[in-house]
Amino acid sequence: MKKNLGKKVLLIVLLVSLLSGCASDEAPSEKSFVIGINQLAEHPALDDARLGFEDALKEANITVEFVYQNAQGDIPTSLSIAQKFARDKVDLIYAIATHAAQSSKQATKEIPILFSAVTDPVIAELVASTENPGGNITGTSDATPMKAQLETFKKIDPSITKIGILFNTSEVNSEIQVNQAKNLAGELGLEIIEMGVSNINDIPQALDSLIKDIDGFYAITDNMIASAVAIVADKLNNAGIVSVGAEGSFVEGGLLVSDGISYYDLGKQTAQMAIDILVNGKAPSEIPSQSAQETKAVFNQETLDKLGLDVNNEVFKGAEAVGN
Repeated sequence: MKKNLGKKVLLIVLLVSLLSGCASDEAPSEKSFVIGINQLAEHPALDDARLGFEDALKEANITVEFVYQNAQGDIPTSLSIAQKFARDKVDLIYAIATHAAQSSKQATKEIPILFSAVTDPVIAELVASTENPGGNITGTSDATPMKAQLETFKKIDPSITKIGILFNTSEVNSEIQVNQAKNLAGELGLEIIEMGVSNINDIPQALDSLIKDIDGFYAITDNMIASAVAIVADKLNNAGIVSVGAEGSFVEGGLLVSDGISYYDLGKQTAQMAIDILVNGKAPSEIPSQSAQETKAVFNQETLDKLGLDVNNEVFKGAEAVGN
């Protein structure tokens, strides 16, 4: 009896083990991914593009290891970061800003690349066209509603005519925007006075010179200028010059007003493209590059008060107040 009982117990144990093994084989294991983030510089707009991207993937319950690297504005470093991601064979590269995207494209033809914070990906030679990107790269553009933003100056003060733009001479995004502003200026009764800088340390002196000739200032989406927005805002506000930012972080940094894109939302939009690639198996070449879907109006309360402007002006109605 004991011998038979032992055999039955052994049989049961073996059967349970076999069934457990089958269940283990049939249960789908959750796939995880490694995403390399190649961010050109550190400032609020680009940081928001990264945070929005990360948050959207977390909200979608995608298991991701984010490997974040920041080039601190140095293009060769950005290329080194991209090359390291290529050697490590990450599942996807998320490149934030034009130079980071160009470096990533140069580093690999196989690994999928998504870009964000790029004004014109066609002119930057990242994609063949917005509808048919081609290759292993696509993403989202931070092109802003420039005409509407420039119209803001006349709504605040009809006497404003000369608009200053400070820009990085080595950033293709900036050159695109300056030319676009100059093309729009005539029909809006404005004159664009631009001044280029090649180093962030040159900004204070360049702005001192520019301020003498302008009565309004337009901050384009330029990474170097964004990194120095507090200095720019302080000088403009002390000079009593109305300022309009292409996006909201400029206003949080002290400029007057913006009705522009949210980089956080742009990052979340790009994350949906990442899901299509990593989870749904789409190739980047199958996903058209996209522009921001919405804008957000904000104004800086402290700057408005300092400039002595009327909060009831149509520009500020419905806009969110930031600052003190």
